Amino acid sequence: MDINFNKNEDFNQLQLSELKKKLLKVYKGGGDSSIEKHKAKGKLTARERVDYLFDKNSNSIEIGAFAGDEMYKEHGGCPSGGVIVKIGYIKGKQCIVVANDATVKAGAWFPITGKKNLRAQEISIENKLPIIYLVDSAGVYLPMQDEIFPDKEHFGRIFRNNAIMSSLGITQISAVMGSCVAGGAYLPIMSDEAMIVDKTGSIFLAGSYLVKAAIGESIDNETLGGAKTHCEISGVTDYKAKDDYDALDKIKFIIDKIGDFDKAGFSRSESKLPLEDPKDIFGILPKLRTDQYEIRGIIERIVDNSEFEEYKKDYGKTIVCAYARIDGWAVGIIANQRKVVKNANKEMQFGGVIYSDSADKATRFIANCNQKKIPLVFLQDVTGFMVGSKSEHGGIIKDGAKMVNAVSNSVVPKFTIIIGNSYGAGNYAMCGKAYDPRLIVAWPSARLAVMGGEQAAKVLLQIETASLKKKGEKISNKKEQEILQSIQQRYDTQTSPYYAAARLWTDAVINPLDTRKWVSMGIEAANHAPIKKQFNLGIIQV
Repeated sequence: MDINFNKNEDFNQLQLSELKKKLLKVYKGGGDSSIEKHKAKGKLTARERVDYLFDKNSNSIEIGAFAGDEMYKEHGGCPSGGVIVKIGYIKGKQCIVVANDATVKAGAWFPITGKKNLRAQEISIENKLPIIYLVDSAGVYLPMQDEIFPDKEHFGRIFRNNAIMSSLGITQISAVMGSCVAGGAYLPIMSDEAMIVDKTGSIFLAGSYLVKAAIGESIDNETLGGAKTHCEISGVTDYKAKDDYDALDKIKFIIDKIGDFDKAGFSRSESKLPLEDPKDIFGILPKLRTDQYEIRGIIERIVDNSEFEEYKKDYGKTIVCAYARIDGWAVGIIANQRKVVKNANKEMQFGGVIYSDSADKATRFIANCNQKKIPLVFLQDVTGFMVGSKSEHGGIIKDGAKMVNAVSNSVVPKFTIIIGNSYGAGNYAMCGKAYDPRLIVAWPSARLAVMGGEQAAKVLLQIETASLKKKGEKISNKKEQEILQSIQQRYDTQTSPYYAAARLWTDAVINPLDTRKWVSMGIEAANHAPIKKQFNLGIIQV
């Protein structure tokens, strides 16, 4: 191994260590004191509930662990958006679980909480996955009600989705394990089956204090909407559980009886580990964002047996397209090559940039994978499309539009891994969040922005200094450097993978060594949903 490999390895391992530290903090939810108070009520924490529900020693992936990260500081923060969302296995069946974390503001719904719940339902709908709601929430966080209550993608959309999912035959089970109030009370009752934990669970449109204020009736919460009331009088819930464990066991019992599903029929063979050591990824991936590296070295450490067959290997060299298998599943890989290469005319092409020939190749490959019913995996490390007169005259906009068209109309499931840069229109063409990847995750080395930090900072500097000069201020070289540094720092913060994950622009920041697991479980989920549409590019300029 050369010295650069060792330097890269040290740097990337430090980034991985930072990821693990951040996750440990997130896993604390509302903090130790809040957890103690929660457990003193005889309740399991949200994460304990999910872990107990899933089969022992089985794989799981968490959606939105960093949702809300560094957001809502003036309100005390909202770790993980106050709700845990995981995909895992219950009695061998893949399911998605949504569990309110009552240690975070009593499980109240912040704007990001609503967005995360909707993302969970979107995953369930796309993949026809059974969904389980573990309810323990005080309802909408009132100081921010205007950002969570009335709009199309706000709180009410949850219940609309409940109804749509029921009509699609997607299993929905709710367990009320704490508070379930106001509009939130509709969620468990719009599920197929609902249960409630005796003495700790409660469901009502208005609690005892509000009832007293509204109609003058004096009543305690247990009598108003406890387990006895809803299981014996109102009939709102279907099962009464004596404690958290009993409720979770009942869910397991029900899930175990669900029949098999119609499959999409994606090809899977026996899984084989990569022959090349996946840990080498940390040494291959460069420390500096401008350095070159060979993307094939990354692919070899992700795919089965380190084997892949390239499509148009010697054409469109800034994108690598290849057939391979990941954990046995057949995949079509589209990966940016961040390495200077020569085209057929012996002209140099910059790595990480999409040229016309690369866009053309990727478009054709996407069409091939759709015809063969092969899921697509995008490995993003892209700075955008090539600019300049030669590219413009050569029709780069038209070729880029063809690639975007193919990504948009693709009917096979798509999975996006952001391993490095994800800038501008390159993000779009390589299946960014706006293009409906089934799952989209980032490595700690990822950066998402409209353009690279250095270029953006210089553009913003010109704008800011021009504005100050108009006001009559003199800008010294020192002042200019101070402004540039401030802009660069702000821009770097906004391009961080954690900034993106906090806002659910990505589903997670992951250890690169978990990439195979995410892709495999994602395709397994997608295999629940047969493809009903035909691939059609519509009107496109040839």
